[in-house]
Amino acid sequence: MSFRLRVTLFTAAAVAIAAIGASVAMYLVVQGQLISQVEQNLQAAASGPIREPGGPFRRGPSDQQVSNRPEVFGQIINASGTVVQGDGGYSIPALVTAEVKDVAAGKAPEFFATAVSGDVRVQIYVKPIQGGAIEVVQPLGPIDAALAQTRLLLIAFAAGAILLAAALGALIGRAALAPVKRLTATVEEVTKTRDLSRRVAAQGRDELSRLGTSFDAMLGQLETSLRSQRQLVADASHELRTPLTSLRTNLELLERGQPTDPVERQELLGDLVSQIERLTTLVGDLIEVARDEETPMPFEELQLDEVVHEVVDDVSFRYPKVHFNVTSSPSPINGVKVRVARAITNLLDNAAKYSPAGATVDVAVANGEVSVRDHGPGVAAEDVSRMFDRFWRSNDARHLPGSGLGLSIVKDVAESHGGSVTFERPIDGGGGARFRLRLRGA
Repeated sequence: MSFRLRVTLFTAAAVAIAAIGASVAMYLVVQGQLISQVEQNLQAAASGPIREPGGPFRRGPSDQQVSNRPEVFGQIINASGTVVQGDGGYSIPALVTAEVKDVAAGKAPEFFATAVSGDVRVQIYVKPIQGGAIEVVQPLGPIDAALAQTRLLLIAFAAGAILLAAALGALIGRAALAPVKRLTATVEEVTKTRDLSRRVAAQGRDELSRLGTSFDAMLGQLETSLRSQRQLVADASHELRTPLTSLRTNLELLERGQPTDPVERQELLGDLVSQIERLTTLVGDLIEVARDEETPMPFEELQLDEVVHEVVDDVSFRYPKVHFNVTSSPSPINGVKVRVARAITNLLDNAAKYSPAGATVDVAVANGEVSVRDHGPGVAAEDVSRMFDRFWRSNDARHLPGSGLGLSIVKDVAESHGGSVTFERPIDGGGGARFRLRLRGA
């Protein structure tokens, strides 16, 4: 059963319950009012002059009538339960029940009752009088006919309301579910074509429109992520091809016994080692980038200054010709230690790589910020806008080891920790470059 059909059925069912309930209540009200009018009429008919069973009435022309209303039949019952007088000289002994006799004998109060006389339903009112009781009777045929007509009208009203509710429910369901229909069509199209550029283009502020807008935003994020993954694969393939090609070429030369000159052969082996180191660095950076796409690791409270000292001790072994000058103060942050350490390592590697032998790299830590300043050649103005892009390397850095992923990893780490990384040109005249990595404090 479709959701639209369920909406239609639920709407019709709700209106049906309401219409039937209202019809029953209205019918009971009408029935009560009509019966109340009959009872009032019977009370008025029985409220004539005081009579005595078997004796003359105390008023002239109406003395032959027990009831003073033409539509009401009346009869008088004595204390022994016998009809002693009736309208027009007639009596209906069958209506003298035990309850009526109790009233005539003074054993029970007045009462109303419904009875059947022949094939006619009648309403009875019995009232005690001196020496007996007066019983007045009114046929309910007109009342029953009016109630029957009322029932037909109310049934027709309920049926019409249900049909109208079903039609309106279908229209409302169609209009209300139009955004869902568009959303379903878009999902099916994306599933079929894998085209993440499709959009629902929902308008409005209701829940379904917000759902469509959220779905469009999700598609946009997926499209961006997929484009980034494809670009990463393409760039990684290109970057991997160069060292692999060089390795293959050099290994083929060694397989053929070339070069024969020991010096050239040693240079070739050194080139092999350099290419393997470049390949190792590139694979490590690719793993780090791929890890950034996974589920975020849990954060913990860290001492940034302690992490920096650990990283500096490690990097110092790889760059013995560069001196690292660290100035730090206690700086608590929230973060993932392995990722924060990787970002700081990349900044220090970058600074040491471009520093001449014997140069100093200044590292400062305070208030959740790491500042790394080198005294190398600096960054060209045309390269500043692209330095944090993945796999981008300046022309001056092509001959140096690296993957082009170092600074982009620093940027990813900073953003995932609610911080940022910026580049500055030192204004003290010492040249070089300064990078500031800001992370969220604890």
